[in-house]
Amino acid sequence: MSKYSFILCLVITLSVTSSALADEPFRPEAGKFPPIEKAHSYRGELVFVDHANRRGSLRVARTGKFYRNDPHPFAMLPYGVIWYHGAPADLRDIPLGTMLHVRAFLPPDPKISAVPVLPVNNKDVDAGHYRGTGIAPAENHVLLLEDEPSHCQREGLVWKLKEVTLKNNQGVIVASREAKTDADDKSSEEKLTFDAATRLWRGRERIVIADLIAEGAWPAVGKKSLDGQPVQLGITWRPAPGDGLNGAFTQFHISDIWLDDAAIQHAAQLQTETHKCFIRSRWMPAWVDTVEYGKFGHATATATLFGGMAPSLYADFQKGSGAQINGAENTLKHTGGHYGPGQMAARGTIVDVITATGDIPLGSSGVQIRFETELIIEGIRPGRVVRIRPESWPLMQLPREEYLFQTNAEDRFPTPDIFPKY
Repeated sequence: MSKYSFILCLVITLSVTSSALADEPFRPEAGKFPPIEKAHSYRGELVFVDHANRRGSLRVARTGKFYRNDPHPFAMLPYGVIWYHGAPADLRDIPLGTMLHVRAFLPPDPKISAVPVLPVNNKDVDAGHYRGTGIAPAENHVLLLEDEPSHCQREGLVWKLKEVTLKNNQGVIVASREAKTDADDKSSEEKLTFDAATRLWRGRERIVIADLIAEGAWPAVGKKSLDGQPVQLGITWRPAPGDGLNGAFTQFHISDIWLDDAAIQHAAQLQTETHKCFIRSRWMPAWVDTVEYGKFGHATATATLFGGMAPSLYADFQKGSGAQINGAENTLKHTGGHYGPGQMAARGTIVDVITATGDIPLGSSGVQIRFETELIIEGIRPGRVVRIRPESWPLMQLPREEYLFQTNAEDRFPTPDIFPKY
């Protein structure tokens, strides 16, 4: 073989190998925040929520008839981020029926997955019966879950309204999701339904369709061009008219229209305050990076706080202030809480707060704390998930479903058998 033939073969081999590696299924590793670039993306309707265990089911939208798609179970990764109305959220904040954008991975450890473990290639399987492929991806452990306005704001997108057709306070809007700053964006248009229950927000007030009709912005009956008016939309799905063989089975519905930036910013502020109150009562989730052991139970633990929270929550972690750390499961349930999470938690002092610079991976806050305690507890070990309360946060009781009691495997790792595998 000539030198040039050998080089050509080597280049081809390396190219094929690189391509194969790029297609290799990716599974997150313990103690590492996975790169979002390796996540599988899909979109679906929220149809079931088990908020206490940070899991639920989505009806995944693909190419087939949407109404026929079985609910697909998902679980949030411990550091998984949830956004609603452009602000941090918990699963309990999102109404059923909301269309959500998903970035997800294979289960990090299939043995303790809180939802069914599916074949790795399941996203390529044709579900048949007019449903199409990809409606039940094996990538069901979620790094990022966000509603439509959150997704659009993160990606720099807006919905541009092209035309409205109206009759009896309901109708169809023709719109396209486009880049906010690109006037030449030629995104494809969609037809979205709306009705009298659709909420319209302008500034800090909620208005109704009749207000737009009275102002002449929309017609009482018939069609009118909206000239590409930029808005943010909340999107859901509702059953459409049809006989099961004919109909607009993948047409989505508008739940909310935010007519200006002030309106969506106000919605984000309200949701942020809701989430801040929730986290202060449940404690900040984190994982333990290292533990330096001393004598007679003394130890210094370094922990990375999880991301996706309001900045003011991280600001509450101050060097020299008191704090408590309690063990938690991957569902973020406290491992003890029968008499309140503070009973068994390690007490101590935050001796340092370290803020990372540069690119911070999604799931991480980039904030590390060093916590010194005179009595370390079993749950504080490298790689373990914990919850942390700075002393400025209230010490509160937890509802029974949000903590573990006794060493029962069913309680410690909730069974996925409640979900069909479809």
